[in-house]
Amino acid sequence: MLKNILPRGRSRSLNRTQKAAIAGVGTLGAAAVALTAVPASGQSTTSEAAPTAKVEYSTKQIKDVDAGVTGRLAGASQKVASIDAKKEAASNKATTTKKAVEKHETKKSTSRSAERTEVKKAAKSYPDNLDGWIREARAILSKHDIPGTYDGIHRNIIRESSGNPKAINDWDINAINGIPSKGLLQVIPPTFKAYHVPGTSWDIYDPVANIAAACNYAADKYGTMDNVDSAY
Repeated sequence: MLKNILPRGRSRSLNRTQKAAIAGVGTLGAAAVALTAVPASGQSTTSEAAPTAKVEYSTKQIKDVDAGVTGRLAGASQKVASIDAKKEAASNKATTTKKAVEKHETKKSTSRSAERTEVKKAAKSYPDNLDGWIREARAILSKHDIPGTYDGIHRNIIRESSGNPKAINDWDINAINGIPSKGLLQVIPPTFKAYHVPGTSWDIYDPVANIAAACNYAADKYGTMDNVDSAY
């Protein structure tokens, strides 16, 4: 191989420069041989890295998961809203009921107060004397359409008892029969019981109750107490 390098017709002796060139060529050849002798399993530091495989992925599953979570959250929100609505409805109903009860109680209280006031006014409007007894009795009689003027009632009371509500007759035929006449208009117990006027006392000596029963009896027997001028 070295023979081909030397020119023809020249001396075979080599100068220094030629020797250096030949040495360099030899070195390069050895290096080339060394590189080709590296085992197949070995790796050179100058080898290019293998290309990275592309990773493929899909967003479909993530979207599906998002849809599922969103649906569950929406369902939970609806349940919470429904519960809140029911609570609010119950609260409103309770408030309405409470207001209705309070209104009813206020109305009852006002009504009772008005009734007490009316009773007090009624009690104060009739003095506890003959004049008051007659006027109170006439007010009750008018509610039951039982006739009797103030003068007619007053005249008969003066004749029968002189205005004494505790008067009792213990000498006439009624007394002899064990049913004496009693009160302002001298009414016997059976007559008082039969002609008792609702809204008055069941005590025969009560002046208003006695007047009312006597006037009711007189209206049934004589048309009115005004037509009575003697014992009846």
